[in-house]
Amino acid sequence: MKPFTLPQLSYPYNALTPFIDTETMTIHHQRHHQAYVDNLNAALAQSSEVASDLDSLLQRISEYSPAVRNNGGGHFNHSLFWEILSPQPKLQPEGQLSEAIKATFGGLEDLKGEMKKAGLGQFGSGWVWLYLKFNGTLAVSSTPNQDNPMMDVLSVNRGFPILGIDVWEHAYYLNYQNKRADYLDAFWSVLDWSAVERKYEEALSKVR
Repeated sequence: MKPFTLPQLSYPYNALTPFIDTETMTIHHQRHHQAYVDNLNAALAQSSEVASDLDSLLQRISEYSPAVRNNGGGHFNHSLFWEILSPQPKLQPEGQLSEAIKATFGGLEDLKGEMKKAGLGQFGSGWVWLYLKFNGTLAVSSTPNQDNPMMDVLSVNRGFPILGIDVWEHAYYLNYQNKRADYLDAFWSVLDWSAVERKYEEALSKVR
C-alpha cells in the first residue's frame, strides 16, 4: 500500500475567517494533520498487517496497534473535516438528508442543539459526529481522542461519519480560548451542507 499523504485544502487558510482564523487553520493542517499522516505511515511500516484503504483499516482497527488507531483516526477525521468546510457554504440541507434530519431530530436547529450538547459534554479532546448507523438511520455521538464511529473498537454508536466537529483545543483555542460553545456555534457558518449531502449519499450506498 502506498503511504498516506496530507490532502490539499480546496480553499486558502484565511478563507474561513472570522469563524476559523488563519493561524489556527495553518497550524491545524500543516502541523497537526501532517503529524498524523507521518506517524500513521511510520506505524504501518512496523506492522505486518496491510490495509487496502483508510476506511477498511478503521473498520478493522482492533487488529492494529494504538499508534495506527490514533493516527489513522486523526488522518480520517481531519480529512473529512476539511472536506465539509467552505468559505461559500450551503447553509441548509436539502432532499433526502433534510428529510432524514427532520424525521430523526425534528429539524436542523434540533440537530445543532444535539451536536452542541454532545460537544460540550465531551470531556477533554475528541469529536462530535453526525453519522449514518449501519441500520440506515442518523444519529449523533461524541468520541474521545481520534476515534470515530467506523472503528470496530466501539461497542455502540457505530456507523459511517458524514459530519464531524473537531473539539480538540487545537481546533479553536487561538480564537475562542476556553469558549468551546462559541466555537460550536460559529462552526455552522462554514459548514457546507452540499458536502455533507454527498457523504450521506455515499454512506447510504454502503448500508443498502
